[in-house]
Amino acid sequence: MPSKKNGLDIIILGGGIAGLTTALALTKFAPRDQVPRIQIFEIRPEPATVGGAVNLTPNALRMLDHLEAYEVMKANNFGKHIDELEVFDNYSTKLAVSSFRGIDGKGIGSPPYKALRITRGDALKAVLEVLHRQDNITLTCGKKTVGIEETSDDVIITFEDGEIYRGDILLGCDGIHSITRLQHVDPQRKETYTGICNAFGFAPVGQNFPVHFDCTAMNFARRGMLLTSYHNPEMDSVYVGALMEVTDIGSRDGWKQVGGDAEKTRAELLSRFGDSSIPCIKPLIEQAQDFYLWPVFTLSKDGNWSTRRCMLLGDAAHAMPPQGESTGIVFEDTVILARCLARWIEKGKPGGDPKEAFEAYEKLRKPRIADAFEESQNVIRTVSDAGWFGHKIKTYVVPWYLWFTKGYREKHFIEDVTTSDIGY
Repeated sequence: MPSKKNGLDIIILGGGIAGLTTALALTKFAPRDQVPRIQIFEIRPEPATVGGAVNLTPNALRMLDHLEAYEVMKANNFGKHIDELEVFDNYSTKLAVSSFRGIDGKGIGSPPYKALRITRGDALKAVLEVLHRQDNITLTCGKKTVGIEETSDDVIITFEDGEIYRGDILLGCDGIHSITRLQHVDPQRKETYTGICNAFGFAPVGQNFPVHFDCTAMNFARRGMLLTSYHNPEMDSVYVGALMEVTDIGSRDGWKQVGGDAEKTRAELLSRFGDSSIPCIKPLIEQAQDFYLWPVFTLSKDGNWSTRRCMLLGDAAHAMPPQGESTGIVFEDTVILARCLARWIEKGKPGGDPKEAFEAYEKLRKPRIADAFEESQNVIRTVSDAGWFGHKIKTYVVPWYLWFTKGYREKHFIEDVTTSDIGY
């Protein structure tokens, strides 16, 4: 084991939200005299994120508050706070609401939080601002990993430019196409296409532009679901994002070509949602800018997350279709792993590797991820193509499902994994 006096040398592959928040959590929860030295390596030339706007649920905001990123979001007016998520039938009326108001209207949990719809880019900016304050964290971009070797004492990373780095621990936060997983931890566990695509853009709107929602609406149609949502306090832009069934293109290059054709994506959305009885749906699709389409991949439910010195986090370990809490689940990963590693250090366990901490983490996380995975399969079924009768069934099932699962969702919204019992 590395000297308790010196702390750990930790390498993180992946400079997206998962990698950056992992570094912050490891710093925040480390024993005071054991702050780790963390090196983050990102393959892209600068930190970036792919995707539109995400909903940060109360548990996600609670963790970001602990990591000091939520304060940055508020200070910069990033995102739009959400009281409730409204659910509509694309052809008739409102079906249901999912509220974040809590009992007294102030939010859920103690202290209370509501939800925040924020662009992925703004969320990344907030986390980066906090990261740059940390003297123990280094972020290096433009580094492509070509080799991972693990010994009894350390992990050795080789990059395409010939540079070599050593660490006590390697954390793979490098997404669904994770090099950490595919080259080292579980090479046989490859991503598969779900049959579902996400298409998104941002529609500029005037102050008097009429919409049918307070902040965020899910609009269910026969051939998919369209999310329409404000994402900034000015409410001068609406995020337009669809989940829909699309035939597999068959290659990453093919998906890039199709995904980059904004007008073809717009035409596809108009064909699926343009016949809506909700007046604003068609003009929002017509006005949306920079439309992009990307396939949703998933990993099998079971698989290896770790070796003796390497651990996968976020999509690298358990990528799944969007199911309402995806971003919050990643933040939970980072905090719980950081707490398990801190406890392992405090115990001063012999043996020279952190496998015991990894096992404690997996014991906590795998049941939670298994539940989320099953929920994600419901999402696939709900947004898949259906005829008139099948859609009619959806309009009855969706409100019932939201009512039936309300207790389950609020249980996780209230949970604070920064203080909860980790059983270790």
